[in-house]
Amino acid sequence: QVQLVESGGGLVQPGGSLRLSCAASGFTFSFYAMGWYRQAPGKQRDLVATILTFGTPNYAASVKGRFTISRDNAKKTVYLQMNSLKPEDTTVYYCNAVNSLDPSTSYWGQGTQVTVSS
Repeated sequence: QVQLVESGGGLVQPGGSLRLSCAASGFTFSFYAMGWYRQAPGKQRDLVATILTFGTPNYAASVKGRFTISRDNAKKTVYLQMNSLKPEDTTVYYCNAVNSLDPSTSYWGQGTQVTVSS
């Protein structure tokens, strides 16, 4: 059974930091590119950051320099370190896995809420 379980969301003040984690199970983690997306109510789901199987990261312009994506293949976990958070970062964050050998195969987590507010 495939699972992507996000954790680490919550309430933080502007300028603060959070670290999201996504624990994967049920598939060969090291074969999958991993990513974080976010979606506000009524809006499309937008890419935040991705990391390829061999670790090359990619970031949305809005988070570059503030967020860092990383992965631990031994722990089957992908992380998103979020620093210098802004109120506009408030939304639900989703973990995504895409099979690097068959990109039509992908999975989503259930999402974790991040709220940046004073």
